[in-house]
Amino acid sequence: MSFPSVTVIIPCRNERNFIVPCLDSILGSDYPENQLEIIVADGISDDGTRDLLLEYCSRHPSIRMIDNPGRIVPTGLNLAIKEARGEIIVRIDAHTEYAADYIRQCVDTLIETGADNAGGAHRTRAGGYLQSAIALAFHSPFAVGGARSHDVDFEGWVDTVIYGCWKKDRLLELGLFDEQLVRNQDDELNLRINRSGGKVYQSAKILSWYRPRASLTSLLRQYTQYGYWKVRVIQKHKIPASIRHLIPGLWVAITILLALAAPLSRIAALLLLLDIGLYGAANFSAAVYTCAKSRNLKFIPILPLIFLLYHFGYGFGFLRGLIDFIILRRGAGDQFTKITRESARSTGDPD
Repeated sequence: MSFPSVTVIIPCRNERNFIVPCLDSILGSDYPENQLEIIVADGISDDGTRDLLLEYCSRHPSIRMIDNPGRIVPTGLNLAIKEARGEIIVRIDAHTEYAADYIRQCVDTLIETGADNAGGAHRTRAGGYLQSAIALAFHSPFAVGGARSHDVDFEGWVDTVIYGCWKKDRLLELGLFDEQLVRNQDDELNLRINRSGGKVYQSAKILSWYRPRASLTSLLRQYTQYGYWKVRVIQKHKIPASIRHLIPGLWVAITILLALAAPLSRIAALLLLLDIGLYGAANFSAAVYTCAKSRNLKFIPILPLIFLLYHFGYGFGFLRGLIDFIILRRGAGDQFTKITRESARSTGDPD
């Protein structure tokens, strides 16, 4: 059996706590070593990540580190793709660990299905009470709107997948990743694939385990950025937003307007109470159902707050994106152009 050459690309910045298990899981791959190279595009890390990478490069000839002065994911991905020698590109996230057959399953799925992009679903691995609760919410349809990428059992054609595996020539033909997008660059590339007549396939055999945010503040910042940059994708491609993307922003807008009007209008005050009551009831019911289904009732006290941060963060970000990109036609605000996963040294948050 012949194996096509593969380049694994890993964008990272300040991943001191996670780059070692990530690289170890890739080095433990069952894919032929002589057909595999690993390129890490480091965004000028300042938390010790670079020292760890240099150590791994000295011990493993298959690993190369390149600088990513842009310090965001899409610039790192594009630099690594241009440097890649492999026929096939497998994109890896530093915050994730991978099954031994991950690369082989990606390549097999890509070739057997004829897809333009192949990937797996989000699985999570967490430590500690709060991160475990965030991971539980991560798989709840109430939090993420039923996205296929969160359904670990789904197999078939989809709009988008996490990370991805492509033929290098196809990526170059598509124009690589959009470097203007701090977030949602994966979804936007998959949108271009679908709009050009290509296809994206999700396989239940492609296994990886993502470590979600471990603090409430970083979770809120993350989903605020997701909502914000989704508007830029909608604007770029002139496509209507889906109901799943509109609902959080609509709810946040209605709640804010009612809160502002409540002191001046009894009707607005009553509607605000109704709004809060209905959302609170739905939120708490979803939390109880999610915890009962997973047999983790200990997360009931915190899960409603986590759901709220998912919804409010995404909704507020979406509204701010509408203001910046659609209404005022201006560039992104500074707070939306920086990664939300800060150095573990400076924040105490391993994410």
